Amino acid sequence: MGSKIYVGGLPYSATEQQLSDLFAVHGAVESARIITDKFTGQSRGFGFVEMASSDEAQKAISALNGTDMGGRTLTVNEARPQEPRSGGGPGRSGGGFNDRGGKRDRW
Repeated sequence: MGSKIYVGGLPYSATEQQLSDLFAVHGAVESARIITDKFTGQSRGFGFVEMASSDEAQKAISALNGTDMGGRTLTVNEARPQEPRSGGGPGRSGGGFNDRGGKRDRW
């Protein structure tokens, strides 16, 4: 099983092929993926590379962290597992009652 690497600080114009080529110098790249905004399709400036072995991944991390790509400084480190997402978003708590101070119970 390969080792997954987080790559931050990517130029927004970078392609997955460019990302793969950058890491291929340091070992066998199994996959390279740039994360995009789901609405616009625009790059979010980070991605993930999966290397064939952990040794190759460590070499790539050491060699590429802090280097420049397209005028931006790359942050390269071992990817952490994705944290589970909880349901709901902002404004989704409570029972939906909205009291604006109108009529109230008057006894």
